[in-house]
Amino acid sequence: MEENGKRNEYACQITFRQQWNDNRLRYEDTTGQIKYLVLTDPERIWKPDLFFANEKKGHFHEIIMPNILLRIHPNGDILYSIRLSLTLTCPMDLKYYPLDRQTCSIKMASYAYSTEDLVFTWKANNPVQVSADINLPRFTLKDYNTKYCTSRTNTGEYSCLEVALLFKREFSYYLIQIYIPCAMLIFVSWVSFWLDPNATVARVSLGVTTLLSMATQISGINASQPPVSYTKAIDVWTGVCLTFVFGALLEFALVNYASRSDVHHAAAKQQRQRLAKWNMEQALLEGNSLELAQYGMRPGCEIHMSAPRRKIGANVGYRNFLLVPNGSMSSLEYSFRLCLPFSIVSTGQRICFVMICSKD
Repeated sequence: MEENGKRNEYACQITFRQQWNDNRLRYEDTTGQIKYLVLTDPERIWKPDLFFANEKKGHFHEIIMPNILLRIHPNGDILYSIRLSLTLTCPMDLKYYPLDRQTCSIKMASYAYSTEDLVFTWKANNPVQVSADINLPRFTLKDYNTKYCTSRTNTGEYSCLEVALLFKREFSYYLIQIYIPCAMLIFVSWVSFWLDPNATVARVSLGVTTLLSMATQISGINASQPPVSYTKAIDVWTGVCLTFVFGALLEFALVNYASRSDVHHAAAKQQRQRLAKWNMEQALLEGNSLELAQYGMRPGCEIHMSAPRRKIGANVGYRNFLLVPNGSMSSLEYSFRLCLPFSIVSTGQRICFVMICSKD
């Protein structure tokens, strides 16, 4: 058995058995030693016109000989067994992918005979037998049940049997292939918080690389699934991971901007100090000129100087939060180092909780 989620189908190999009674094929066992007769040419007797309603393709097995068995008992009971390989449709609901469960069915119905002529019924005891060697790479067969799916059309009512197979998706594969790599990309993007804010090339390269890797990971995940119009559980997870990776890159942009703003602020402060010093010297010179004027003397020279005053913003509190002076650790980066690990863990727990509650 093999599933193909991208095409909403699954393939299986079955041994299909039918049993009915045909009074025309009764015979007498005078010796009491005949248990049944084996007919080598099944085309010589009447058989129900059964077909698989949700079949996409299938074929008989004829190696080395046709895999067909037909037994006729003395009372007219007929056992017809045949080995088939089928590809059947299985519409999947991927809202909770990869924490989902899927129900796939096998529908068997009469094509030409209505219920007035032919009625299918399940065997009373153990109608479906599952091989112990069944192996699915991504699913586990949890349960199965039988039911009737008799349909009514314009031409009449037709008998139908259905067996529903309940599959549970194995999470370990997706944990290794999707969840752990995405989490590692987030951790790698956080390495930039420990790099020097002035190491622009290193931090930008790290942020862009992890962002592109995350986008490639998301593209690969979506390529293996059919396009759907609703949001899947895996989309929520990858979206959150992409947000954290992008947030790390955005954090560097804020820190770099704050660092450059602090440099400009320091330069403006130095210029303001130089200007204050010059004003003090000018005031001293003007004071000396006044003293000379009192004695009827003129100063040897007059110096007129002016400098443009640069407007310095008074509110620089955000700079103190974004970047601590004197080369110490950035407050913003320190906050990211502490908050992001807790936030991603809490976000993952909330996503799982919401998905499980919605599913139940």
